[in-house]
Amino acid sequence: MTISMVIKVIDHEPQTWFLFQSDNLLLLDANCNHGAFGYSYMIELSADEVAEYKNGGHDYLSKLAFEIQYSAPVAKGSNSKYIGRDVSKKYSEQAMVAIKEWRNSNETVT
Repeated sequence: MTISMVIKVIDHEPQTWFLFQSDNLLLLDANCNHGAFGYSYMIELSADEVAEYKNGGHDYLSKLAFEIQYSAPVAKGSNSKYIGRDVSKKYSEQAMVAIKEWRNSNETVT
């Protein structure tokens, strides 16, 4: 089932993460890579994480994305505190549209 909500890119770190917003909802899509195995892991920021983001901005999100990646939440036997928080399936279609629109609006004319 897909959600019919509009989300937009509000920040990103190349090849590391995207931050999306829809109304008051913030979603962090971390690019995880473990050798030959790479995947995207998107979480809805909790109230505490939103507060940390408001305090630490872009740097906080980079730290959070690193923590997600390093904890390997999809690995068998992982103890990651992010297990069960992946919302990628729920928002992937909207995220791809948002990224495409964001890239189109940020292209520079040469």
